[in-house]
Amino acid sequence: MRMLWPTPLDDVTDDDLERLYGYPRDLDRPWVQVNFVASADGAATLDDASEGLSSPADKRIFLLGRDLADVVLVGAGTARAEGYRGARTNPERQARRRRLGLSDLPPIAVVSGSARIDPSSALFTDTKVPPIVITTAAAPEDRRAALAEAGADVLIAGEQMIDLTAALKELSARGLRRIDCEGGPHLFGELIAEDLVDQLCLTVAPVLAGAAGPRIAMGRTASEPHRLQLESILYEDGFSMLRYRKAA
Repeated sequence: MRMLWPTPLDDVTDDDLERLYGYPRDLDRPWVQVNFVASADGAATLDDASEGLSSPADKRIFLLGRDLADVVLVGAGTARAEGYRGARTNPERQARRRRLGLSDLPPIAVVSGSARIDPSSALFTDTKVPPIVITTAAAPEDRRAALAEAGADVLIAGEQMIDLTAALKELSARGLRRIDCEGGPHLFGELIAEDLVDQLCLTVAPVLAGAAGPRIAMGRTASEPHRLQLESILYEDGFSMLRYRKAA
């Protein structure tokens, strides 16, 4: 992997990546990083999954995003489509998290306004850390109870619809301020609409997917565009890894 900007490097190390993608120190509020891979024409999936757009370099950054985060945030639709389970680690990655003062594994926080999540799915049965389910007060009580019985920390954020600002505030109150959002497009669209995105890590795959797949952001339209600053560009095997931060 090469860095093209801001400092040209021919061989980017894990230490370089940690420096580039690390969260701000001494956070006193939720800080949201969003990770996406997209085709060159903007599609979020290929054959209904992101896997076809990914690469070893993209996966390296994806796993680093988990290693540096307090919590992984994902929409329920993406969790189902991608077959989510609990986060995994190895001795090297665990040592990194311990050195950074983080827990051994980040929990997966799934956003579902209806709490329509299968309590027998791998999110609950194949994990070492209980998941967090972010839902609404209007979600059926029996569903919420079933998820809690399966081990989830059920977090209510909003009455009829998810209030993402309230959800992030609740995560922050639990000490989960480094938030790594892995999609999907509707959750990303809502985060943009609420101006809650601090950093976007976007891998552009050298593929034209056509018009069939979803774009990386969908749903509610933001009232105004939110300007970003390009912070770094990495490159490997035709894949460009772009990192943007919210403009000051």
